[in-house]
Amino acid sequence: MADVFRALADETRRALLDVLLRRDEQTLFELCTRLAMDHGLTPSRQAVSQHLDVLESAGLVHTERRGRYKLHTIDTSPLAQITERWPPTSRKATP
Repeated sequence: MADVFRALADETRRALLDVLLRRDEQTLFELCTRLAMDHGLTPSRQAVSQHLDVLESAGLVHTERRGRYKLHTIDTSPLAQITERWPPTSRKATP
């Protein structure tokens, strides 16, 4: 679970997940473009690639090579570990 928290700690990685959530299976070039257009972030392609490596290590992103393209896909299932560890509770109002 530490990998998931480390991956989510960075603003750029959270933005990458947002971009992939809107449309899955994007190339590195597409992700860089979306980060700039949607989030005003302009990291280098190498930096984005390193962020994707961290997300992939945490199981939040999967990468698949198709021909000469590498497509990146989001996987939110590791986030379930968080709600399993700290399930939502109903809060009672205090008088």
